[in-house]
Amino acid sequence: MDVYQRPYDPKRPMVCLDEASKQLIGQACRPVPARPGQAARVDYEYVRHGTANLFMVFEPLAGKRQVHVTDRRTKRDWAWCVKGLMEDRYPAAEKIVLVMDNLNTHGLPSLYEAFPPSEAKRIADKLEIHYTPKHGSWLDMAEIELGILSRQCLDRRIDNIGLLKREVSAWQKQRNARATKVDWRFTTADARIKLRRLYPSIE
Repeated sequence: MDVYQRPYDPKRPMVCLDEASKQLIGQACRPVPARPGQAARVDYEYVRHGTANLFMVFEPLAGKRQVHVTDRRTKRDWAWCVKGLMEDRYPAAEKIVLVMDNLNTHGLPSLYEAFPPSEAKRIADKLEIHYTPKHGSWLDMAEIELGILSRQCLDRRIDNIGLLKREVSAWQKQRNARATKVDWRFTTADARIKLRRLYPSIE
């Protein structure tokens, strides 16, 4: 919560990262389009074409987000996402303040699995990592953005990764043009009340 209260600093951008999978689903039968007086009809049966992974990188104070669509969700995929964040999006940053959940792929060992030790250390030295508590991934603002992406763009059948990338790119471009931010009001003081059962008892 204290990290979210920090003022905007371009030299130390705060970035929230989360990920989600998306089933690639095609139509088993041709849908019947809508006509005057009749709604469109889609058969419940579908054809599964595997899954894709979405890395949501969200900078809440700037209202900017970037979604990376990948085939898998491995330690190496996460490591390449973070490297791209550092080199392509924030090359001039002194540190990147990274907020994310405790998924087993989200950690510095993943960098050493993906890159030579010197390169992994170079990336690790530019990160200031803050993990959300266990069962508290909802505190990651990137999860909110993933929910909005799902409702506004992905709540339908998409059958291939190329189409998924195009749709996500269009959604991202529109939200970034508006610099849409999250109206975050949950503070450390609120957490001490609402989540008091998680704090140690001092008597």
